[in-house]
Amino acid sequence: MKCEEHLEVFENGFEDGKFNLRVEYYGGDGRRTLLAIIYDLYQPIYGPEYVYPFECAKDFWGVYMDAEEVVGEEYHLGKPKFITRSLVDRVNSSLDGMELPDEIKHSIDIKNAEIYKLKEGLLVIGRNFLFDEARKILFVFNKPQVKDLLLKYLRR
Repeated sequence: MKCEEHLEVFENGFEDGKFNLRVEYYGGDGRRTLLAIIYDLYQPIYGPEYVYPFECAKDFWGVYMDAEEVVGEEYHLGKPKFITRSLVDRVNSSLDGMELPDEIKHSIDIKNAEIYKLKEGLLVIGRNFLFDEARKILFVFNKPQVKDLLLKYLRR
């Protein structure tokens, strides 16, 4: 569904030509996180009162969320000292339990990703993906800068 001249929202993500972004999620429900990102992207253009692309995406996804709920968090992730084989196996096992398209499965490079241990579970950040083991959700994106936005709104 077209929500703005450059923004197209689809069942499991969005593509934005203005910012040249494409973000998709698999597994758990990532719609609230994506809504927060859309709000963050378009709020400077539309102002805080009524951000049309945000409202349009809410309607399309059927998610109730107020703009006041779009509050970013800051994760202080320390670089992992080392990544053990058991951590990689754990991540691979979690991802194998998800229904993912083949092209997505092949694009995920766990060996070169950063794996962080959080209270709730593992957080895996790669060049083009972010996997939240606790929520069983995988975000796939086309620009590395998107991971900062995802981290900011990950727990929405």
